[in-house]
Amino acid sequence: MKHFDLVIVGGGMVGQALALSLAKQSFNIAIIEPNNPNPTLNDEFHTRVSAITPKSEQLLTDLGVWSNIKRKQAFAATEVWDQNSHGSLKFDTEYETFNHLGHIVENDAIQLALYQSLQATQVAFIDAKVVGLTRQDNGYQIQLDNQTAIGCQLLVGADGARSKVREITGIVTTDTDYQQKAIVCNIKAKKNFNKTTWQRFLSNSIIALLPLGEYEASIVWSAENTLADELMQLSKEEFAKRLSAGVEYRFGEFEVVSDIQAFPLIERSAQTYVKEQLALVGDAAHNIHPLAGQGVNLGFADVIELSKQLGSNKSKLGDYGVLRKYARARRLDNELMAKTMTSLNWIYKENNEPLRWLRGFGMNVINDNPTLKSFLQKHALGNS
Repeated sequence: MKHFDLVIVGGGMVGQALALSLAKQSFNIAIIEPNNPNPTLNDEFHTRVSAITPKSEQLLTDLGVWSNIKRKQAFAATEVWDQNSHGSLKFDTEYETFNHLGHIVENDAIQLALYQSLQATQVAFIDAKVVGLTRQDNGYQIQLDNQTAIGCQLLVGADGARSKVREITGIVTTDTDYQQKAIVCNIKAKKNFNKTTWQRFLSNSIIALLPLGEYEASIVWSAENTLADELMQLSKEEFAKRLSAGVEYRFGEFEVVSDIQAFPLIERSAQTYVKEQLALVGDAAHNIHPLAGQGVNLGFADVIELSKQLGSNKSKLGDYGVLRKYARARRLDNELMAKTMTSLNWIYKENNEPLRWLRGFGMNVINDNPTLKSFLQKHALGNS
């Protein structure tokens, strides 16, 4: 049976970033991933994108990956406006020392660049599914669906929201079902998005426009299940009309240029991120509402912290005390972001008159206060 220092289950963006970070520290690593870890970029933009913060950008730069990401669209502003109040809010770089708030990047473009960098390391990719885990004195034995087994000192679950590692090891989660779906697709517009991300809060949904170019964007329409099911029955042309009206035709008539997909929205938090010789990272540990596009950034922050703890401690790899330091450092930030997203979702769903007025008033107070706006902006970007 082959034995590794570290086995990462899950070869997505977070799993590959962790492998690359730890490979630079000379760990012997394997990634178990049954799906293709090396995606192909087509001429058309993919519909699954992330809003990459400067902190995540710095991680990818430190890993030697950022410059190899083939497509990325910087944005220097975020504008929010509300259907049911007089409130609006604009975050930008006017009073800041940085010149952009982030980049909209296709998930596949990030994963492709990570995979290419990993080819220059000794990290092994194993094309298999995990079917069993056995705890041993020196780590874990991992049973695979190809009738083989491998061993490791430290097992990391980076296998997403439906983590098999989390399930088999008995780590329970606290779940909040929003009774909503996120509808995603790519669109073309008549008017320029001006390097700005846009969000419109409607009575029963939230529309986010994430620019991929001057006139192209990925959209995330977070809607109550009933509305989401109705929207998913529309033709592309009818959907484009509803979407255009939803943002007050600010960019003219939209054209849908990809398939339209929908995903249920569930906030999920593992009750523990770590056990002896086991750690969870990314969506395996925490899932949040996509309202601010922070999901993968939280996962990359997990990578930064776990890499730091494993690299700076001389204890045995997988030592529970070291892993607990990682868990303590990350849980507060992750749960704060999750609860903030849940609270914002509730605030914008409620439409009684006093709350609508208060909501609009609060947005305008923040918008008119550069110091407060800068503080909130830096915290969201991980610069605080």
